[in-house]
Amino acid sequence: MNRDTIKGRWSILAWEQLYDDGRVVSPMGTELEGFIEYSDFGMFCVVAKKDRPTFTTGGQWNAEDAEKAAAYNSYLTYAGDYEVNGNTITHKVQHSIFPNWVGGSQQRTAELDNDVLSLTARLEEGTSEARTARLKWKRAAG
Repeated sequence: MNRDTIKGRWSILAWEQLYDDGRVVSPMGTELEGFIEYSDFGMFCVVAKKDRPTFTTGGQWNAEDAEKAAAYNSYLTYAGDYEVNGNTITHKVQHSIFPNWVGGSQQRTAELDNDVLSLTARLEEGTSEARTARLKWKRAAG
C-alpha cells in the first residue's frame, strides 16, 4: 500500500468500537454519512451521524449548550498531511474539531480489500475502556 493506492475519496460505510470486554459500540449509530479523502495535498476526514437534528433554540452561536454539545457529539472532522508505510497510515493532524488532536498524529492500520478500505486503531490500551476502533470506507465512484 502507498499514497497512490489510497488516493481519492472514500465514503464511510461503518464505524464501530470493539471493546476488550466484548462490547461493540457504534459511536454515532449505524446510519452515517461522510468521507475521507487522500490527495497530493493531504487528507481530510468527516464523519457525521445521518439526519442530525437542527438547532431549535437558536443558531450556531447562540443555541443552548445542550444542543451544541449534541451537534459536537454527532460530527467528527480533521485534516492534515499523511504518510503511508506498508499497512500503516499516519494522519498528521493540523486541523480538528477536537483541539487536543491538533499537532498530533493518528496512526491507523489499513487493510485494502478491492474497493473497501478498513482503518483500525487501538485506543486506551491497558484500561477498562481498551478497544479497537474500526472504520470502513468504500471507494467513491468518479
